[in-house]
Amino acid sequence: MTDLATLDIAGPIATLTMNRPEARNAMSLPLLDGLHARLDELPTTVHEGPHVLVLAGAGKSFCAGMDLKSVLGDEAAPPKLLHSIANLTTRLRNLPMVVVAKVNGAAIGGGCGLACACDIVLSHADAKLGFPEVDLGVCPAVVAPLLVRKIGAGRARAILLRGGLMTGTAAHEVGIADDLADTREGLDALCEAVAHRLAAGGASAIAATKQLLTELDGSGDAALAKRGADLSAAVLATPEARERLAAKFAG
Repeated sequence: MTDLATLDIAGPIATLTMNRPEARNAMSLPLLDGLHARLDELPTTVHEGPHVLVLAGAGKSFCAGMDLKSVLGDEAAPPKLLHSIANLTTRLRNLPMVVVAKVNGAAIGGGCGLACACDIVLSHADAKLGFPEVDLGVCPAVVAPLLVRKIGAGRARAILLRGGLMTGTAAHEVGIADDLADTREGLDALCEAVAHRLAAGGASAIAATKQLLTELDGSGDAALAKRGADLSAAVLATPEARERLAAKFAG
């Protein structure tokens, strides 16, 4: 069986890849378990481990968000999925190395939230990003704190309540993407340049600075992430959410 998450370490730069391209890297429980397992394997000693972790998606998508198909017909699935996603975002935020999201294609809902959990987001002009949760009758409570910290409360409020998707260009304009390549092919070169630039920094300085920034904005708060997962799970259990999801995946 193909590993659903892979970890490659090349000197100071590690790459963690979501490897479920046939499902646009939608976060199923097996995929999330794989990501957590690979993070368990990642050396985190400041001077011995990588200085940079690139989070990527195999194929043409970064991550299509939570695997919503799997919540239909299984009442136990949503809380497990949401708590695993919340834990993953907290773990990424609390790593001592810089985490770079390489958003090569679709980053939808929880997938876009996962990108926002990273320290730096790279994408390209034609990528599709956004938070369509409310369109599906779902509450984006896990990703909301991440987006608020990334782009500010006012912009986050408008984006989360409006739903829908945006281009990579628009995501760059509102601050979700920090750097933008013109094309998908150009993203490879951009990511390589950014990763090597970050890896040239002092390991202790990077770790200390990241820890301070995380403390200042509260983004490493596991309790808040857990509350978001509980709220999202409660909304997913409502008849409205079930009906909307059933209609979306009918046939």
